Amino acid sequence: MWKLLAIIQAALISLTISAQENLHDLMKKTLDETSLPLVNLSVDISKMSRDSFVMGELEISDYWRRTDTSAVTVRLFCKLRYRGASATAFDKKSFAVKLVDELGDDFSADLFGIRKENSWILDAMAIDRTRMRNRVCFDVWNAMSRTPYATPYDERNGTEGVFVEVFVNGDYQGLYCLTDKIDRKLLDLKKAKPDKLGGVEVRGLLYKGIGWNDYSDIWLRSYQDADTGAATWNSWELQYPDRYPSADTWQPLMDLIDFCSEEDADAFATCYEDYFYPDNLVDYVVFTWALNVGDNAYKNTFLSTVDISQAHRYLLTPWDMDMSLGGRWNGDIDERLADVSRYDSVAPFNRLLADDVGNFRLRLKNRWTELYTTLFAPDSIARRLDGYATRFQASGAWEREVARWGGNPVPLKASIEEELAYVKDWYRRNFNHLCAHFETDPLAGIGSRFLSPMPLTGIYTLDGRKIAPRGLHGLAKGIYVVNGRKVVVR
Repeated sequence: MWKLLAIIQAALISLTISAQENLHDLMKKTLDETSLPLVNLSVDISKMSRDSFVMGELEISDYWRRTDTSAVTVRLFCKLRYRGASATAFDKKSFAVKLVDELGDDFSADLFGIRKENSWILDAMAIDRTRMRNRVCFDVWNAMSRTPYATPYDERNGTEGVFVEVFVNGDYQGLYCLTDKIDRKLLDLKKAKPDKLGGVEVRGLLYKGIGWNDYSDIWLRSYQDADTGAATWNSWELQYPDRYPSADTWQPLMDLIDFCSEEDADAFATCYEDYFYPDNLVDYVVFTWALNVGDNAYKNTFLSTVDISQAHRYLLTPWDMDMSLGGRWNGDIDERLADVSRYDSVAPFNRLLADDVGNFRLRLKNRWTELYTTLFAPDSIARRLDGYATRFQASGAWEREVARWGGNPVPLKASIEEELAYVKDWYRRNFNHLCAHFETDPLAGIGSRFLSPMPLTGIYTLDGRKIAPRGLHGLAKGIYVVNGRKVVVR
């Protein structure tokens, strides 16, 4: 019965919204190659909360037809709720979106070519003055760190996302980033398996660090007695299998913390690669130093293991990186440079650094040396920032965002280039700081050939979609990136 009511409710919402012309309707009529995709959420906003989902409809209008190649506009049933913890206090809300079919059952769709999935995030980025820090950080992370095992998603170890302009019932909400999630499917974790006694055999595990309740437990150095039948334990949240919180799902994390607290230095050095992937640990340190991702010493970090019944090696995946690139958690600017002692108290890094296990300090230097003239070069980071800024400006999204949210909750500059000038200057100073730490020549990373957000061969739209690989003939009027250069087709 509830499914029928949900269908009727969604239909009534759609009829109500379509009865009036609004900004969303007007922008759809003028959609062109410079537009960001438009996302309209049709929902009874009075029923929205963080705690439970409400039936609604998701409408995507994309000039490049990346969700459905046969249609510019796609409509999907969905369930919606507000997303985040402290972020729910902001007027500009983030949304969790679950796609459903006409009966209210889970439904997966490949939005913007990211991947086929039913669970999505519309990130409001409310405290980020550039509205792109988290996305830029994930782009850099994805470029340097992959899962050390094969997955159906090209060994991706981070989210992918597309900037969109969001409306709720036709009312403009601003610039958002639609992304997928870090979940069991992305990381190819083995499903929990029913056993013969009616219980569940735990296999793949996904934990998320969620707080600073106690530095020791979030830093994998100790834990307190806590209810193992709950979805949260100490400073951690069970992301998968989230339906089965139990001693079986929390004991592996206890075992990991016990190992990280191993007093025998030789035993730790001999066995740490049974618990972690060394390259993943190296990448995590270098990455968070390079972009000064400051709120991710396990808080805002995922720990995952593919199948605990076979092995207990854990992979680190970052999350929620608004506090980066010279910005603080509350949106204030942060002139401080990366603290290279940040991990001195965080396991297992504390042991790896102090005892130089497996030449860990040299491995950090070698990884920085490998990347600082390419991926981490100041020009490379500037190009990523400018690429998104160009899209924001060409579409008019930045002007609308400033008009809608300037000063709420953080100030937004009328010119995004002015905001990015600070970020670029901060990054260059942090780059030089790390060059001094690793004893590398900072000039080698300046003016070098950098990695661009899009490959340097082929024809791409401003949103990074590869098209017409055999030539310019037949392209619609617009702006393209052709073999790394901007080309205007008139």
